[in-house]
Amino acid sequence: MKTIHVFTSAACNYIPKVRVLVESIRKWHPEWRIHLALSDELPEGIDISQEQFDEVHPASSLDIPDFKGWAFCHTIVEFSTAIKPYMLKKLLARDDCAGVVYLDPDTVVFSRLDDMLAGLEASNIALTPHQTVPETRLSAVIDNEICSLKHGIYNLGFIAVRPTEVGRAFAAWWAERIYYFCRAEIPNGLFTDQRWIDLVPAFFEGVCILRTSRLNVSTWNLTMREMTGTAPFDVQVDNEQLGFYHFSGFDSGAINVMAEKNAGGNKTVEALVNWYTNRTASTKDDPLSAVPWHYGRFADGSPIAAASRLVYRQRLDLQRSFPEPFVTTGGGYKAWWEKRGRVEFKKLFDPKESAAEMARIRNVLTPGFQAGGNAQEVSLPLLAGQIGKALTNANHRALVTRRAWEILRTEGLPGIKRRLLKS
Repeated sequence: MKTIHVFTSAACNYIPKVRVLVESIRKWHPEWRIHLALSDELPEGIDISQEQFDEVHPASSLDIPDFKGWAFCHTIVEFSTAIKPYMLKKLLARDDCAGVVYLDPDTVVFSRLDDMLAGLEASNIALTPHQTVPETRLSAVIDNEICSLKHGIYNLGFIAVRPTEVGRAFAAWWAERIYYFCRAEIPNGLFTDQRWIDLVPAFFEGVCILRTSRLNVSTWNLTMREMTGTAPFDVQVDNEQLGFYHFSGFDSGAINVMAEKNAGGNKTVEALVNWYTNRTASTKDDPLSAVPWHYGRFADGSPIAAASRLVYRQRLDLQRSFPEPFVTTGGGYKAWWEKRGRVEFKKLFDPKESAAEMARIRNVLTPGFQAGGNAQEVSLPLLAGQIGKALTNANHRALVTRRAWEILRTEGLPGIKRRLLKS
């Protein structure tokens, strides 16, 4: 019998908060099968068999090519989002799959989602926009509409996909893009997994855009949605029963600031946020909350600096030289970073200059992790054209020299080669 498979993505330390989501799914959709895409590895002595997941899928089990080198290139937020399309592909391939639903771990379901399922049944992919009606105040345009233009039109705290030919093609395309470009780099047009979804209605047929006010409610759309009723399970949004609420920004405290700004004085919103605060208050005392992220440290237990991840991601020569960058025995990437990295990237080791230097390096958009890819060839016509222009045009010569030196400093000779490649 076919069923809906629903999953979320989280590291071990977030599982206590995920319980609220899982319990809400069990309450309203007990027929669904619940999965955890674990953006982590379980350490010895940690048992999660009593959690309410039907299945747990560690990231290392998701058939991601050259996994260890690829994993090293990501922060915990990037990594947790980057594994989503691979989990989606895995579930769509199951014989018992009627559809796959993803919900962020800080989401809670407050009523049945049959309207969402009906939309998915008639489509291949279902999405929820951050906003469904235009803002009316300039401050809200800045906070919400322009924010969506930066981060993505559709909120990827939710997505649903049917196991059709188009649905599976979408999952494969998304995984291919995310493999190289799951980064929080807004100046480069990237925001982890989310910005890519702006292209989906253009690339794929049968995309259902769920505009109902009751789904994926959060601070970014409270200005134009009226919430009434009694929290938690008798809340209406524009006179419809609240479907699911996304408590985004809860850990940072931004949820309170933006809820006050966008829905100040609304007692229902205030009560709902207070309910979630109280419901998750005990999670900080749970032993799981103290489990360190497996991919946040080298094998010897020392923390991985963000700058060392960035340099590794930018440099194909390092990816090929150190295919298992977490390993520290017998030298390895950590030894290179502490010795050669300190010489080649002096500013990254200077506390006063490291932040600006990291921002400068990030501005050079590269394909990221490529060590498992096919060998690329230098484009001789492109090289000849650049040399010819440099010889006859002083301004172009200065520009090429400056750019080559910039790339050489940040990426080494492989970076120069990448700029002269055939696609």
